[in-house]
Amino acid sequence: MSQTLLISGPPGCGKTTWILNRIQSHSGPCGFLRLAGYPDEGLLQARDGGIDLAWLQDQCPGLLDLAEPDQALAPRPANLLALIELPQFQPPTDSGLAGVDRRVIPQLEALHLSPDEHLHFGRDHLLPRQDTLDFSSLQALERNLAGSVWDPASLSSFWFELVNGAYGDVYRAKALMNLPDGRAFFCNWMVSREGSQFLPLQTTASPDGRPQRLSRLVVQGKDLDPAAIEVTLADCLLSDALLELEQARLRQQEAPSHPSPAA
Repeated sequence: MSQTLLISGPPGCGKTTWILNRIQSHSGPCGFLRLAGYPDEGLLQARDGGIDLAWLQDQCPGLLDLAEPDQALAPRPANLLALIELPQFQPPTDSGLAGVDRRVIPQLEALHLSPDEHLHFGRDHLLPRQDTLDFSSLQALERNLAGSVWDPASLSSFWFELVNGAYGDVYRAKALMNLPDGRAFFCNWMVSREGSQFLPLQTTASPDGRPQRLSRLVVQGKDLDPAAIEVTLADCLLSDALLELEQARLRQQEAPSHPSPAA
């Protein structure tokens, strides 16, 4: 039997991780939709820009993008598990479906989606609570890094500086980052956790030019310094010349060696 779940909660509480676990444990087809959410007084939502979907589709090939109009018009596959993620700062006043933010209903109806169940982090016992934080104020910063490739050592340094306050009080940071050898990483950090996650994507690109896949940085916190971040990014991202130099070396290492013919 098909099921549609709406999962809401504040930034960094574990919505996407919980959804990934549900997808991986489901034996049938799955679909995903991330709604933008709404700002609250003094609290800005961060535009994900497709990071969650790209990460989930990499980990779960065949995952349907329920935001596509074609998916809304197509017949739903049997036993479909549809998972809808909604960033939401404050717990709903009502439990269950009665607590769904009424502003999202037209978006769901346009995509022919009707939740069977609504779970909110910090309210429902079926969801973990350890990373559910109550924010009093929150800024948001997003940076489209499409086509960008990082110097690996610089990426480690930048991320360490970012989460340790060099560019403001960061509470939440996530990103998809490209490396010269064709690998990409999902970088994930939340102030309530110990350490960052650097999770490799299963799909890789050939070390031949700039990759075409999504790359993006999303930061939420207080007293953020976008100008300082831009300056550091300019120092950390590889120019065309440096990228080609690094990738030429990698291609040479990967090229099969052919023994000289016998005299």
